[in-house]
Amino acid sequence: MASIFSSLIPVVVLIAVGMFAGRRGWVTTAGAKELTDLSFLVLAPALLFRTMSQVHWSDINMSPVALYFVAAMMLFAILILVLGASRRSAVMALAATFSNTVMIGIPLIGLAFGPAGLVYLFTLISMHALILLTLATVVLELVMAREAAIESGGEPRHPLKTIGLAVRNAVIHPVPLPILAGLLWGQTGWLMPEVLDKPIQWLGATFGPLALLMVGMTLSNVLDRVMGAEGNHDAQFSRYRILWSALGMACLKNLVHPSLVLGMSLLLGLRGLPVAVMMVASSLPIGANVFLFSQRYKVAEDEVTSAVAVSTLAALMTVPLVMAAVVWVM
Repeated sequence: MASIFSSLIPVVVLIAVGMFAGRRGWVTTAGAKELTDLSFLVLAPALLFRTMSQVHWSDINMSPVALYFVAAMMLFAILILVLGASRRSAVMALAATFSNTVMIGIPLIGLAFGPAGLVYLFTLISMHALILLTLATVVLELVMAREAAIESGGEPRHPLKTIGLAVRNAVIHPVPLPILAGLLWGQTGWLMPEVLDKPIQWLGATFGPLALLMVGMTLSNVLDRVMGAEGNHDAQFSRYRILWSALGMACLKNLVHPSLVLGMSLLLGLRGLPVAVMMVASSLPIGANVFLFSQRYKVAEDEVTSAVAVSTLAALMTVPLVMAAVVWVM
């Protein structure tokens, strides 16, 4: 229990500090937008490139993590089918499946399962962003291509051409591109010169804390908007809509995702430490990358911002429940 709190409390504190800064007006709305662009275009690519540059295909054992990704993709697909193919549903599906595997996952798994557990978590991390962020990007680009065709009133593109353009836009993108570039670099066996590796490391290390501060600042603005007009029916409706949407995404991420992993492991008869690590990883709260996605594509911004905060706070209660259920697969 102590290890769970020691991993989650720093994340909650950073979000709270961001909320305080937002309430004090230390960062304007325009400034927050510029920080989002900086994180998305510079800091996140640095982190993703450096992480993937240390991965070697020969060291990757996908067997333990396949369970995680199958469950995540099932949940992602179900949400797209239920909510309909739209930018909003793609971002919400990403929120329901993308875990905070680095800032919370590494210290939590390390304390709970030791070095042996970290081996499986690092394998998951090496593929986590590549698979889930690329999947969400492709879906978003496909939806945007369809919307553009409808708005232009012209002849719709051939489906294969639409898919080709969407995949191209997804690859030439601030998230998948550094992942692929880093993965290719890692296969060469070359060492990154320290004069380059050090600044890339510093930029990447800045991403997590800054993203969480931005979640807090944006959450402060969301609360101001939905709470600032008492008696206004539209404001009250917006407040409840955002709250229920955030609670729904947090429930899907913190409870439904690990439940799917548990159910599949029992169905397939899989047991042991690797499955336990994947269960706990799937129960981790929503990662800050989803917040950046919603800000970048201007979709479900209020809901996702609130969901990241709610999911992180709820994890103080839901992660211990999942860890208690781990005995079923050990």
